[in-house]
Amino acid sequence: MPVKVKRKHILPVAGVLVILVVLHYISASFYGRFDLTRDKRYTLSEASLKPLERTESPVHVDVFLGGDLPPQFRKLQDETRQLLEEFAARNKNVQFNFVDPLEDEENADAIIRELQSIGLTPLNFSREKGGKVSQEILFPWALANYGNKSVRISLLKNKLGATDEERVKNSVQQLEYVFADAFARLTIKDKQNIAVLRGNGELNDIYMADFLSTLRDYYNLAPFTLDSVATSPERTLAELEKYDMILAAKPTEIFTDNEKAVLDQYVMNGGRSLWLIDQVNAEMDSLYNESGKTYALPRDLNLGDMFFSYGVRINPVLVNDLYFTQVVLATGEGNESRYDPYPWYYSPMVFSRDNHPVNNNIEALRFEFANAMDTLENGIKKTVLLSSSPLSKTVGTPAEINLDIITREPDKESYNNGNQPLAVLLEGTFNSMYKNRVKPLELSNYREEGKDTKMIVISDGDLIKNQLNKGRPLELGYDKWTNNFYGNKEFLKNCVNYLLDESGLIYIRSKKVAIPFLDKEKVAAQRTRWKLVNLGFPLVLLAVFGIVFMFIRKRKYTSVKNHT
Repeated sequence: MPVKVKRKHILPVAGVLVILVVLHYISASFYGRFDLTRDKRYTLSEASLKPLERTESPVHVDVFLGGDLPPQFRKLQDETRQLLEEFAARNKNVQFNFVDPLEDEENADAIIRELQSIGLTPLNFSREKGGKVSQEILFPWALANYGNKSVRISLLKNKLGATDEERVKNSVQQLEYVFADAFARLTIKDKQNIAVLRGNGELNDIYMADFLSTLRDYYNLAPFTLDSVATSPERTLAELEKYDMILAAKPTEIFTDNEKAVLDQYVMNGGRSLWLIDQVNAEMDSLYNESGKTYALPRDLNLGDMFFSYGVRINPVLVNDLYFTQVVLATGEGNESRYDPYPWYYSPMVFSRDNHPVNNNIEALRFEFANAMDTLENGIKKTVLLSSSPLSKTVGTPAEINLDIITREPDKESYNNGNQPLAVLLEGTFNSMYKNRVKPLELSNYREEGKDTKMIVISDGDLIKNQLNKGRPLELGYDKWTNNFYGNKEFLKNCVNYLLDESGLIYIRSKKVAIPFLDKEKVAAQRTRWKLVNLGFPLVLLAVFGIVFMFIRKRKYTSVKNHT
């Protein structure tokens, strides 16, 4: 017999269908993503998205984290994918692809060489499978391409002594910044200008080649001398003010009062500046002689009163630190000679305070014959970005520096003058160093009180110096003698980006992300229990559901049978 369907049954079903159709239409017309994480790790800042507003064609991102990765790096893989999904959701021009570069095992060696040739260094790690430990490599890199431009993106953040889990956590902290920074480099059109000071014995270009080439991705660079101040101070100042920042890298010759007056007015008119100053004349090269010693002497650059008026003082003393980097020395003769690393207390290994976007989450830095600094009260905001370790001291000059110190046990009780400032950020409205003083020359539109500006002073000129190999510059921060990498390059790049950053992109570096990892010891100890929970609980739940379903079904059909 045909079943009669009552009208009162049709109307609710039809209403549900209508609601479903309406919801489907709404969901197809409107798109939204909701970040439910406590730290809002997938909520992109406006500064991150701003560079993408300049794109007119797709930005292709190839991530070399495809394939089957070990658990700790799979977390980096997942976080990278989700972040790029968020970028793609906010801008349709972002397109990305995950690639396993070593998928083709037969050509793996050739592929590795090709990737290394474009600057992508592999990571070696140990992997345990089936009780066996094997050595494998992966490339924690991405390549972003826009038009005819290509930018390398390092995804793994190294820190000295960090475990794989800690490295991944540090890396996830910086993911948004490294991608936003790459998009900014790809899409930048109107670059700001940096004047690299020349004419006062600054470092030669070959010793800054790596850092300057890095800056060229962001800024226009040009050498600038103050020689014309003697004859045309007004014109020299006008030319200098065309630059947004000046970079002074280890000047060794004295600045005249007229040159200081021009530099002072540049600051008063809002110019930014990065100073790397050696207040003591001491070089490692001068130690490599038969006596193995040299003398550290104070260096007068005639800049002390200028920095003093701005709020810092660089003292003509050397920092001697028990947190040191190493120097490699040859021992023996002829075929018996060996090259061994030794502690060098005049090359402090400086760890960041992580108290500012400039120094947040960076690798330890290597200083060389650094000077201690003082900060002075004058109304300018000062942030100590880097300082020596608590186990450090200062050595006054003149002083004899002798390689023999590597053979002597240091007197640890004497290291009681630590935490010496080595890099200071100054921000605010500066007063002219010639305020209420006799001026060395007259300049039109002279300002005694300046515009709001920023300045960073670093008490070591060698922080920016890269080593050479057969006359070719190596990457800044790499020590060819010990094969160690230090964070000099990243720190200095952050300094420049902060001084000239108008978009707030650098502040993304301060974003904190909580990445939970499994406790390996607990996993091993509680393995059996959690296996039973994961396998047994679903089976018990399924059995209970089946019993309840059968009971309800039996009861329903029993009542229907009795009713008929």
